[in-house]
Amino acid sequence: MGVIRTPPESPGQPVPAAKSDIAREFGKASDTYDQASRLQRLMGEAMLARLAQQNVAPRTILDLGCGTGWFTRELQKRFPEAQIIGVDLSPGMIEKARSSSPESIEWLTADAESLPFTSDTFDLIFSNLMIQWCQHPGTVLAHCRRLLKPDGRLAVSTLLDGTLRELKQAWSVADPGQSHVNQFEKPECWQRLAGDNLPGAELVTETIRLPYDSPMALNRELKLLGAGFKGEGRRKLVTSPGRYKAMCGAYPGLDKHGCVASYVAGWMYWRI
Repeated sequence: MGVIRTPPESPGQPVPAAKSDIAREFGKASDTYDQASRLQRLMGEAMLARLAQQNVAPRTILDLGCGTGWFTRELQKRFPEAQIIGVDLSPGMIEKARSSSPESIEWLTADAESLPFTSDTFDLIFSNLMIQWCQHPGTVLAHCRRLLKPDGRLAVSTLLDGTLRELKQAWSVADPGQSHVNQFEKPECWQRLAGDNLPGAELVTETIRLPYDSPMALNRELKLLGAGFKGEGRRKLVTSPGRYKAMCGAYPGLDKHGCVASYVAGWMYWRI
């Protein structure tokens, strides 16, 4: 595939996390990510099921924000004749994906807001739980539209406002005024972004509740994923054990069986 460098598109609303921090944290989690990715599997499988219902047969596929390449390999199994490229911001994730995958899959370290491909390149762009980490998600959607061939399809998943609300509530009691939980956009923001870039796109939402042995088990899972709090307001020093204990004590619904965490999931589907 030919590649070109393209200038950044007009910016949208920034997310308060530096790209270098995101790439580093996910890279550090490359060896533990797959064992902790329950939510990621659920949401990615939902997109694969949707594609199966549509009976698509793409010849060129981009897995945008491919991480360790789990779903890149799943896409290859389902579409063995397709040319597939996995792209991620994190060099560590790309290294892990390449080492665990067939040579037929191509890998590239690149920024989703400045993708180096020519227009009308892909029949399918698949992106699972990546776009919520982008500073300018509207730019990402505009790039996806540019890169899709006529009749191409886009499947994107993200997390929405209300995700980890129980953890946020617990920390508001244990450490008032200090942010500990990532913020995510409201559904109406994604509807607006879709209207600006992907006319006619469909947004599907669902709240997924996952069980945990304890709030600390939830905290450990987020660390294994590299998905801990990434905002600029995070503490520079390690949070004290006393604050963690207070957070656990304030976690809503905690009982002898453990606790649950809510994830407000969003899937966006579009056909050019």
